[in-house]
Amino acid sequence: MRALRYTSRMTDKIPAHSDPVIAYAQQVLEIEANALLEISGRLDDTFRRACDLMLACKGRIVVSGMGKSGHIARKISSTLSSTGSPSFFVHPAEASHGDLGMVTSEDVVIAISYSGESTELNLIIPTLKRERTKLIAITGNKHSTLSSLADITLECRVSHEACPLGLAPTSSTTAALALGDALAISLLRAKGFTEQDFAKSHPGGSLGRKLLTRVSHIMRHDDEFPQVAPDTSIQNAIIEITSKKLGMTAVMENEKLVGIITDGDLRRAFQRKNSLENLLAQEIMTPQPKTINENALAAEALQIMEEHSVNQLVVIDQSETPIGVIGMHDLLRAKIL
Repeated sequence: MRALRYTSRMTDKIPAHSDPVIAYAQQVLEIEANALLEISGRLDDTFRRACDLMLACKGRIVVSGMGKSGHIARKISSTLSSTGSPSFFVHPAEASHGDLGMVTSEDVVIAISYSGESTELNLIIPTLKRERTKLIAITGNKHSTLSSLADITLECRVSHEACPLGLAPTSSTTAALALGDALAISLLRAKGFTEQDFAKSHPGGSLGRKLLTRVSHIMRHDDEFPQVAPDTSIQNAIIEITSKKLGMTAVMENEKLVGIITDGDLRRAFQRKNSLENLLAQEIMTPQPKTINENALAAEALQIMEEHSVNQLVVIDQSETPIGVIGMHDLLRAKIL
């Protein structure tokens, strides 16, 4: 493998780490972190006005940019959409060939260009102005063409790029991305956006499953719900436990839950008596077993199971009538774990 060569052009500092790869990586991170601190210190009422404009938006927040700024714009748009501010990305070159028709006067456009002189981006702005579409510029040059045409300019100027040649956008793209994140999260908090709201737009993710899946969605019920009467023989109780393959059975009397028998109860009873013959379900059952409401979140069922070291919970309805059972394997299958 060819040895990597490094120069001191990135900064005037002497690398602190003996490994030059790690030393220069640390410098990159330090330069970009300092760039974010610079921008944080420059935030003023302009940022507040940008947030107010986006909060009042009756349409969508449209984000646009060319090249590396376009990649940043896509990510910002995605973050806005997933945190309660509907958004989409428009490529400025495609916009001038028809896609600008997707943008309306009720939208707010965020245009990203570090130089503020992106030809493709600035070409579409006069049309936006004619439509009275509000424009927020994210740029490193507040004296640029883009800034002069924008309703609000958020400056993301950085002192140094992390690229030692000063050519590849590094600190500047990090700054624009972080500023977009700041906008999205400020809007999230202003709107009172919750975990449940987030889960609604992420139903396929692990958080969505945990926040949206309820016990009733994955519980065993009807013929899958094992149950026996208190005077059922242990032999028949074992048959019920085995046939339903849940490692337990509820003990029911007059449609009321009076206890539960698990594989563990059977083992403990056998250790005490050396024989299960002639025993009844009520003699070895655990009374007052843990239950959970059918409308509870599946994640709550997991919490109860872990807290009380049990593998199954009897499910009850609003009248506290047992209607099913949920087990650890059901949670595993639903990917709640």
